[in-house]
Amino acid sequence: MSQRSVARMAGLFYLAYIVIFAASTFVQGKPIVWGDAAATAHAIAASQGLFRLGLVMELVASLLFLLAAWALYVLFKPVNKDLALLFLLLNLTGVAIECVGAMIHFAPLLVVTDPAAMAAFKPDQLQTLGWIFVKVSGIANMVQGLFYGAWLFPLGFLVIQSRLLPKLIGILLILDGISMTICFVQVWFFPGYEKWMYPLYPIMFIAEFGLGLWLAVKGVKIHAPVPAISS
Repeated sequence: MSQRSVARMAGLFYLAYIVIFAASTFVQGKPIVWGDAAATAHAIAASQGLFRLGLVMELVASLLFLLAAWALYVLFKPVNKDLALLFLLLNLTGVAIECVGAMIHFAPLLVVTDPAAMAAFKPDQLQTLGWIFVKVSGIANMVQGLFYGAWLFPLGFLVIQSRLLPKLIGILLILDGISMTICFVQVWFFPGYEKWMYPLYPIMFIAEFGLGLWLAVKGVKIHAPVPAISS
């Protein structure tokens, strides 16, 4: 495949990931009533189909994200194989954690609808257990953020050095990585100051949506040869 074909494939995978992941976050979040285990349990039991759909959408989004990372690896491997492999492995680790978190997020549905669980535990115990699973899945999301932030650093560096894409996109990706790292620190050590992170969200969206859109529409600049970067 040509570089332009690989680039457009990466862009389409990336854009599809962003859209489906955003939709899955909205769908999975609808039954969750933060701070109220009983209301959450009732909402999950009443919207089982929606809850399952959200899980499937998140898993599909994770697959698309990994495919986007693979296509980017193929694109940037001639520039620096080691850095390309690094961002692919970081992405893979984040995807694996996200899939585990999705499975844990699905557990409350089993807790509040499984006949064996309902026979073994009291209703308030089931509600509390389901809420614990919701909280643990949230922790998994925090952990995956570390890897989803880290992979942007080698990716952004390769975008800048390769000359295949505008350098501004590479700079934005690195700023995106810094923003996600700051968010990771805030979530773990300063949980009451999430509003401080709001100004960083536009940077994250512009960097990643911009990367996907540019690759899908414009492809890459072809230079012959593309200079290799020593490891």
